[in-house]
Amino acid sequence: MNIFTDFRWAGVIEFLPQLGVGLYYTLLVSVVGLIIGFALGAIFGLLRLSRFRVLRGIAAIYVEVLRGTPLLVQAIWLFFALPLIIHYTLPSLVAGIIVIGINSGAYIAEIVRGAVQSVDNGQMEAGRSLGMSHHKTMLKVIWPQAFKRMIPPLGNQFIISIKDTSLLSVILVPELLYQGRAIASNHFNAVEIYTTVAVFYLAITLTLSLVLRGVERRLEAHS
Repeated sequence: MNIFTDFRWAGVIEFLPQLGVGLYYTLLVSVVGLIIGFALGAIFGLLRLSRFRVLRGIAAIYVEVLRGTPLLVQAIWLFFALPLIIHYTLPSLVAGIIVIGINSGAYIAEIVRGAVQSVDNGQMEAGRSLGMSHHKTMLKVIWPQAFKRMIPPLGNQFIISIKDTSLLSVILVPELLYQGRAIASNHFNAVEIYTTVAVFYLAITLTLSLVLRGVERRLEAHS
């Protein structure tokens, strides 16, 4: 028996619009969640380097709690447990975006902290010697150099977070895997549908990898 000839690929075409809806929500959650994650990561990453112990402590708690618990557990807690405390259930899409945002933010915070710390201390001293304030030196001198060093690990984190959106089907976010599961359970074409879902995810991550490599080459050419 040839498994490939047994695939009913014609049947997959019928469900491409539904999978397209799932792809839309996967990209929506990924993009908005990662924008939030980058903002949180930049803030908490810099707080990890603060001269104030309280701020460093708050940032450390955020990073360690979010990195130390699985994203799936975070999603389930936010969607099913938090409503028991606040007496309000977040829409599944909003909950999914929040989970991707706060989870990726914790990892991005460590990327930011590591990149900033990798810049030679002499750069800060040089900026201060020119009369710039600490914050202006950080913005004008340290951050541009650190950002270039963040690109590869940020790219890896973006790809991980995009794939992590598949876990959000458990809280009813209508993303790609959720749609695939719904189709497969109703039409018993699991092999074809899940293969197509995997191809969609692969296309997204490969495209992002190519874009990030192009960005890296541009930055290297201008450095």
